[in-house]
Amino acid sequence: MSPERALAQTGLTAVLSALKLISMKPKTLTRSDVDAFQAVSAVGLSLPNVEAATKYDGSPVLKVGGSFMAGLAMHASAEPHTLVVRVGLDERQWLLQDAPEIYYVTEYYRPYPVVLVRLSRVGQDALRDLLSVSRGLALAKSRIRKPSSRSRSRL
Repeated sequence: MSPERALAQTGLTAVLSALKLISMKPKTLTRSDVDAFQAVSAVGLSLPNVEAATKYDGSPVLKVGGSFMAGLAMHASAEPHTLVVRVGLDERQWLLQDAPEIYYVTEYYRPYPVVLVRLSRVGQDALRDLLSVSRGLALAKSRIRKPSSRSRSRL
């Protein structure tokens, strides 16, 4: 029996695949990445309550209400100059089918409600629409995470 077949029978191939994804080193942020994100930032910051922030790795992101909206895809599985944007899983499926030359997802990002966007191929109108939807989802998440003072019980 081949080693691959033995691993498949024991279910270890999924574990080994997961370890491979985890062990991939993140990309290094380059000046061209930052330049590519400037157009995204200009569109995103024109939306209400959107703020620019920086992730732990130094890469730029957009947030609303403290929740992630969009940022540069820094995992090694992503193509260069790729944006990662919060979307619903149903919308992601539609985007992947409708415009696979613009939108894609890698195994690393598949479990998360995000889509990867090739910045060199997305138009300004599509980017604005995508960021508007992302803003709504992030805002809803931030409201769930941070209940208002009126909704807290008083002891």
